Amino acid sequence: MRTRVTRTVRLLTVLAVGAASAGAAAGCGTTEAGRGGAPPRSIESTPQTGTRARRVADAWDGSKAAEEWHEGFHPLGEVVQLPEGGLRGEADQRAWDIGNVDLNGKLPGTEPGSGRVTWESGSSLTAPLLQADQVYRTLGHAGGPGPRLTVTAARLGDMKVTTSRGPATVPAWLFTLDGYDSPLKRAAVSPSGLPASPIEPLGQDVPTDVLAPLGGLTETARDGRSLTVVATHGSCDDGPTVKALETSGSVVLSASTTNTEDGPCTSELRGEKVPVKLDRPLGERIVLDAFTGRPVPYGEWPVTARSRS
Repeated sequence: MRTRVTRTVRLLTVLAVGAASAGAAAGCGTTEAGRGGAPPRSIESTPQTGTRARRVADAWDGSKAAEEWHEGFHPLGEVVQLPEGGLRGEADQRAWDIGNVDLNGKLPGTEPGSGRVTWESGSSLTAPLLQADQVYRTLGHAGGPGPRLTVTAARLGDMKVTTSRGPATVPAWLFTLDGYDSPLKRAAVSPSGLPASPIEPLGQDVPTDVLAPLGGLTETARDGRSLTVVATHGSCDDGPTVKALETSGSVVLSASTTNTEDGPCTSELRGEKVPVKLDRPLGERIVLDAFTGRPVPYGEWPVTARSRS
């Protein structure tokens, strides 16, 4: 079953959230990829889905890029945790969904520093610590009409985050919400940068009913047996589908559209959250996008202020 997302964005925005290496513009049935206006790099203008996925897996498995990935901090789940028991009532939930979060008080100011991410294995790494005001701005700050949530204070603490290396304890800003006894938590360190990919992204004129880029990873099941990703499609098809190629070191996801029609289409792009079942738990395998040849980073959908750090 697919969950349809009603908000639409252009493909360039989707890839920005997913931190993909190639820009794209969506038409009806084709996708163009390039960077900075330069001619796109193309190694497979008309790829076969299974062949491309295998090439991506072969390039990553055992590579230097994979080693760098495993050494970093890459969330596979929520970096925001709502107060215990969740938000109370439809008004508060609506305020959160649309990003209406106000500040009534003063946030702590701290000197720039670093925080430590620690895994259950005992391994750890340090990362630049985000300031309270930086993190507050990711919570919403939409300033639009409608119900509102109010932040009255913040303090530095920690939280648990699902990552590519298993559960980790990370520094977090704990925001006090007016009317709530427990805080809203938001990770205070940013994910590690993505390593340079050992394989190039696909080039221009690849039909989206063959392969299309993913918008991001939104959820990993607790048992690791399924993922939820955002797959994109246009106005002239019946929606997206996502297939998985599993190896010992990676899970390569191939997204495409179904029943694409010829003819004039609008350039808007729709996103759908698509669950993908795995044959075995994800573990520490890398989730890769067959189209871009890069890891699929965690990112909320639709694009909101909370998606940005």
